[in-house]
Amino acid sequence: MREALALKDHHSESQIYVERAATGAGLVIVLFALLIFRVGYLQTVQYSDAVARSEKNRVQVVARPPVRGLILDRQGILLAENRPSRNLVVIPEQILDADDTLSDLAAVLEMSEEDTARFRRLSGRTTRRFESAPVLFDLSDEQVARFEVNRYRFPGLSVQAKLVRNYPQGALMAHAVGSVRRINDQDALLLDTSAYAATDHIGKLGVERFYEDALLGQVGYDRVEVNARGRMMRVLDGVKPVNGQNLTLYLDAGLQAAADRALAGRRGAVVAIDPKTGGILALLSRPSYDPNLFVQGISHQNYNALRASTDAPLFNRAIQGQYQPGSTLKPFIGLIALGNSTITVSDSIEDPGWYQLPGTERLYRDWNWTKTNDGGHGRVNLEKAIYRSCNVYFYDLAVRLGIDRLSNDLKQFGFGQASVLDLPDAHEGLLPSRVWKRASRNLPWYPGDTVNLGIGHGDILVTPLQMAAAAAALANRGRWVTPRMAQNQPFDQVERFAPSGAGQLPDRVWAPIIGAMEKVVHRGNQIYGENGTAWSYIGRDIDYRMAGKSGTAQVVEIEQGEVYEASSIEERQRKHAWFIAFAPIEDPLIALAVLLENGGGGSEYAAPVAREIIDYYLMTALGKTAPDRAMVSLQ
Repeated sequence: MREALALKDHHSESQIYVERAATGAGLVIVLFALLIFRVGYLQTVQYSDAVARSEKNRVQVVARPPVRGLILDRQGILLAENRPSRNLVVIPEQILDADDTLSDLAAVLEMSEEDTARFRRLSGRTTRRFESAPVLFDLSDEQVARFEVNRYRFPGLSVQAKLVRNYPQGALMAHAVGSVRRINDQDALLLDTSAYAATDHIGKLGVERFYEDALLGQVGYDRVEVNARGRMMRVLDGVKPVNGQNLTLYLDAGLQAAADRALAGRRGAVVAIDPKTGGILALLSRPSYDPNLFVQGISHQNYNALRASTDAPLFNRAIQGQYQPGSTLKPFIGLIALGNSTITVSDSIEDPGWYQLPGTERLYRDWNWTKTNDGGHGRVNLEKAIYRSCNVYFYDLAVRLGIDRLSNDLKQFGFGQASVLDLPDAHEGLLPSRVWKRASRNLPWYPGDTVNLGIGHGDILVTPLQMAAAAAALANRGRWVTPRMAQNQPFDQVERFAPSGAGQLPDRVWAPIIGAMEKVVHRGNQIYGENGTAWSYIGRDIDYRMAGKSGTAQVVEIEQGEVYEASSIEERQRKHAWFIAFAPIEDPLIALAVLLENGGGGSEYAAPVAREIIDYYLMTALGKTAPDRAMVSLQ
């Protein structure tokens, strides 16, 4: 034992300890040096970046939604506003038991299957569980009261107020104004996310869509301080949102209601235009729907009911419905023929009640042909052909003009093009030509096609808006005004929407055509005891001068030699009724087009609708009460 102790080398052990201590101290010094260097580097070289990161973790930007601009009619009546709405919102992290909460909530408030599914989805989410999300939308006063009484039972649930779009006129203005809808996944791919950071709605139809940028406004923001979990602690500063611009339309809510009363529940459309400005005074499509159903999200049941309806209430007949114009096209064909001197006002033909192309057997009959009456109008000039709506005259005239001239010159009245300024969903219709038929059907253009086009049948298709715009061009004696909805928005380069040529027709063509249209409504040629087609229906008691033209568009083809009998045809296969008009003739204040789907004869059914609408507008424009038709004495 003593020998072992004697052999122990204390000096060597001490040396080893000193070396190890020195190594450890050096390592500590190096690490401290590195730490000091890193701190210095962060405080100098990366100072700005580190501050920015720290600030980003501490401060977040919260978007503030702007208030959407109002839409008003020409008299200041609200067509689209923002109303307070109360939603039931949930904060998932505060829900103790989702199933128990849902069961109790369903006992207090009525919840659909969609509401139940939404609650389960939101309460079960795993991210940002401290943020609120809506479960039930647009609670009624009773629902709010019932919830508040039981609020102690629902931690994590509360009622939150916000502004939502509202359409006070409901279905009356749905197709005219359009509507907003909730932003869907497809919308989100195309949107500027910064502009829509605080809103979940976007204009989807009509002027709400076209003027979306102006109506939306500019989003604001608050800079808020948050803790490490992302929960807001306090507001530091921010920028107020810029509310959307208010939009005033040419629409007249009173005239729109008058048009609705005149249609009396029938399927159809009315478009009325101010010939001086192009402002659309009324744009009505019936049947319609309540746009408020779509604002917060329509239920599957309600949406399927609208889509499945045979009356197609979601379809905007005024700007998207495409129909054969029938005899309403005749004044424009007459203008073309007079303008290029194909005829003169005194030229006439003998109308035996039918027209036949040389070398063919088919007879193209007049509108009043029956098996017991050949329907002939006798000697017919252009004036009589319009006020008596003589088909045979226009069969012959169309063939003399030819399809190339007809197709080219009808463009100058807006046919075959969507020339409206601010209705993005408007359809172009169809103005047929040789090129179109070859491209679309791989068929040549036949002479019989031209015959049918002469009376507004065959392949030509127009919308009620196009017919109203063409009527306004007639009222202006060729001066084209681009149809538009909004008054107070800048319209740059409007002329690019305008057809060219109508204003270049010679002055001599307008008086004969307008005079003939006047006789459609008022007494015709008394020498022969003939009146216009619409006189007995609307012209007897009228106290102003109106120019009009009726039209009847065939829906199904009638066999050669057969007579059209409405009573024997299924209702939706009956003829469409048209009437275009403007008044007063000397200084037109309104031009319009009326379409009644499967409505029958244009003079008998569509003309009274036009008369009632124009009565209302002219009396209102003159500061008078619209006349009671039953109280107006006969002339």
